[in-house]
Amino acid sequence: MQRKQALDLLALLLPLLSFFLCLGAFPLFDVDEGAFSEATREMFERGDFLSTYLNGEHRFDKPILVYWLQAIGFLIFGANEWAFRLPSAVAAAVWSYATWQFARERFGADTAIAALTVAATALGPFAIGRAATADALLNMLLALALFDAWRHLESGQRAPLLRSYVWIGLGVLTKGPIALIVPGAVSFLYCASRLEWRRWLRSVFDPIGWIILAALVVPWYTAALAIHGQKFIDGFILKHNVERFTGTLEGHAGSLFYYIFAVPLLMLPWTSPLLASLRQIRSDAATGVRRFLWIWAGFVVVFFSISGTKLPHYVLYGSTPLFLMLACHRDLLRRKWLHLAPPTLLLACFVVLPFIFHQLSLGDAGNAYYRAQLGEALGEAGWPYYAVTIAALAGWLLIALRTTLPAWKQLSIAAVLQVVVLTTTVVPWVGAVLQGPIKLAAAEARKYDATVVVWRLDAPSFSVYRQAVTPSREPAVGEIALTRVDRIPDSGYDVLFRKGGVALIRRLPPT
Repeated sequence: MQRKQALDLLALLLPLLSFFLCLGAFPLFDVDEGAFSEATREMFERGDFLSTYLNGEHRFDKPILVYWLQAIGFLIFGANEWAFRLPSAVAAAVWSYATWQFARERFGADTAIAALTVAATALGPFAIGRAATADALLNMLLALALFDAWRHLESGQRAPLLRSYVWIGLGVLTKGPIALIVPGAVSFLYCASRLEWRRWLRSVFDPIGWIILAALVVPWYTAALAIHGQKFIDGFILKHNVERFTGTLEGHAGSLFYYIFAVPLLMLPWTSPLLASLRQIRSDAATGVRRFLWIWAGFVVVFFSISGTKLPHYVLYGSTPLFLMLACHRDLLRRKWLHLAPPTLLLACFVVLPFIFHQLSLGDAGNAYYRAQLGEALGEAGWPYYAVTIAALAGWLLIALRTTLPAWKQLSIAAVLQVVVLTTTVVPWVGAVLQGPIKLAAAEARKYDATVVVWRLDAPSFSVYRQAVTPSREPAVGEIALTRVDRIPDSGYDVLFRKGGVALIRRLPPT
């Protein structure tokens, strides 16, 4: 009993390991992390905490809440990776513990620990929980809203319903209408499946709930509309919401089956148990809470599958119920080798990833800029990288082949190994390869007393590390530009710095 309690306590510490270990040990990734972080930094530079700008231009991609939270980290820790990522790490940890609490109330303590383990270690939540973006915050708020929506449907009590309005309102301040759409649609589909139309209408049109929602949402949206007028409508409402759903925004296209392939990858190393759980949907539909959870997951997959713009993290809005369903069906796993194959392949992939990157850099396929960046892969992967990844793979193979633990426990060990290797070794290495040259270029640019611009490259993290707004345009004579190495003009420029795919160049006077 004491051993089990100790293991449960260690499992409860997993979110802290997954989302805080080495959180600031790698550069900000462009474009998203760089854009969010620079927009937050510019709030202080401009003294404007109601509007967001990116390199001096309007940024209407997301509402204000995540920037305010990043601003708190900025005030406490300064302009560094830890500060900008802190809100996401906190949100992801709360998301995991909220999942644990919901499961403990309905499925028991053991299932709750299992659900927490999945939530804290699956690849998709791990990625957004360590990224300086709005996605972990929105996922936390959606989970809290739908958990409380179920508590209301389950008990008829009004308090959880009103709390759900709070979470939805904060979600609308985080990422816009999607925070209304997902809880509204999921609760509607569940009530419709039970022919409980009036119950849904009473919940959705609760007058106190709407007062709470309006009090949270209306002030900032009104201020943004008053300050920016039609630009806010065109930029936020039409472009980043309507066009994002009805068309392909920023080249993020995909087929109708995009998320059928994305979900299994985002759930690594829990891919095989996920597929096994799908066989239980019909029997789960007879139980109220399980039906609600499967409807939640199914709606998100269908909704974003018909959306014109597709990004992998969108489907994570429906991942929370998958954590719970995987945990509920953990004792039904058969064919152990099938369930252990995905983590084995992933851990093996970590070992050879530098060689894969190197080979990609030698070819002609893809973007010339990224090929040049990947050319740094072998140089950045020193002996500690191989020592950690090979040791993790060897240790995992020993556990998988030589122990008689149940499949679920072995997968839990694999998940912890995955987190440790990613946080301490793989992600910092990938950051050094893909973003290290930009961070170094920013440090180099700060040495010069000249105007600096970005030319033919989208790298907002450069401005974060320069701690200055960097316009995007062609440099004038005497100005310095950050650009791609494959876009340096043949003449008229002096190369000041070059590494990977980026270069700092200065425009020379005409001769």
